[in-house]
Amino acid sequence: MVQVCLNGARTAADSPAVPLSPAALARSAAEAVAAGATDLHVHPKTPRGRDTLAPDAVAATLEAIRERVDVPVGVTTGAWAEDGPTTRVDRVRRWTVLPDHASVNWHEPGAEELAAALLDRGVGVEAGIWSGTDGAARFAASPLAPRVLRVLAEVTDPDPATAVRSAHALLADLAAIPHGRPVLLHGEEASTWPVLALAVRLGHPTRIGLEDTLVLPDGRRAASNAELVTEALRQCGRAQPSS
Repeated sequence: MVQVCLNGARTAADSPAVPLSPAALARSAAEAVAAGATDLHVHPKTPRGRDTLAPDAVAATLEAIRERVDVPVGVTTGAWAEDGPTTRVDRVRRWTVLPDHASVNWHEPGAEELAAALLDRGVGVEAGIWSGTDGAARFAASPLAPRVLRVLAEVTDPDPATAVRSAHALLADLAAIPHGRPVLLHGEEASTWPVLALAVRLGHPTRIGLEDTLVLPDGRRAASNAELVTEALRQCGRAQPSS
């Protein structure tokens, strides 16, 4: 599986290629799916381009995307999107259109309550476990761990020279947890492509998109999410997963 992460917390200042409005996200989603992406992760935005969990913004984004593609669509619930954990849970409970899944960063305050609210509404939970945080330890202690859809193992190490080592350490931490869920491995910024290559070699699902990186492996600016997906799948075709 290659998930495409369409925009993240980025703004137009990062790149004109970053889709922000529901219409732009729908176009980018359609292009990325045509290029081979099989799952979507998106950050709904306010009119000013700020991440939000507001029911109207989530509904508008999901409806626009689903008019163009027929693959699972997930949204962020990152702590930066709303003012405090109670507000995040309240927003989720008031969603009028539900995503197929939503990411919950387990190191953030209120993660357990937020994940429970999502599960109560029938929304799949992607457990975000970031390297360099206590997310893995907190996830290990969670009774919800076996109920999540999958684990998002996110390598936050910014150094491409050490990112693969950091990824192996994160995977080892997750292997010690009896959660039994698939692990999607990915990096960010300069670690994106080295970690993606590792995920392919190990046979893990992975993701790519303008949230994680603005550039192709050769350093050229990516023109679109579809271009990033095309390159990621090319690398998947070249690599042979480890046995």
